[in-house]
Amino acid sequence: MTISDMPDIYFIRHGQTNWNRDARYQGQKDIPLNATGRAQADANGVLLRQLLERDGLTPADFDWLASPMNRTRETMKRVRAAFPPPMPDVRYDDRLIEVSFGRFEGLLASQMHGEGPAGMQPMGHRDESFWHYRPEQGESYDDLAARLTPVLEGLKGLSIIVAHGGVARVFRHLIEGLPREEAVNWGIPQTAIMRFSGGAMTMIPSANSDLD
Repeated sequence: MTISDMPDIYFIRHGQTNWNRDARYQGQKDIPLNATGRAQADANGVLLRQLLERDGLTPADFDWLASPMNRTRETMKRVRAAFPPPMPDVRYDDRLIEVSFGRFEGLLASQMHGEGPAGMQPMGHRDESFWHYRPEQGESYDDLAARLTPVLEGLKGLSIIVAHGGVARVFRHLIEGLPREEAVNWGIPQTAIMRFSGGAMTMIPSANSDLD
């Protein structure tokens, strides 16, 4: 399934948290940004302003949506600080929260390698079956896709979305048809803006990007 007949999306992943830094499964635990994450969000705000100015667009041309978790709220706040007021309101949508890893949230990714439960493989070692793997008390990526599909189908115009790595993975699968195995192994940057347009994603790195 692909959803390509839709408005352009500028997607920003929240900035780094200590759990991101430590490669700890975070999911729906409400972990705040760290100093690096705050700087990443600031840089992504400057980049977004530059992109909109380049394309002759203003903040008012967009719907602004975000996950309601603290790390996404602060990222959105810092991104918007790059623009002069007034700014459009932000709509916080519970459907944009991160995929739940259930009872594995808080564990290090290294604890899953070799000793982890069957199916819960670390990044880079996942096959397509991981898309359907539902941890105890958690969600599968297929579950996440089911709640994100109506979000995408409901977009009315150009949109700026601040959300999570799992959301970005599912967006790539739904919008551009990225194979599930590639999607679940994709490491999503926190130093870039992902523009979805015409059924394809373009990665635009920020000034402090760690991308090659």
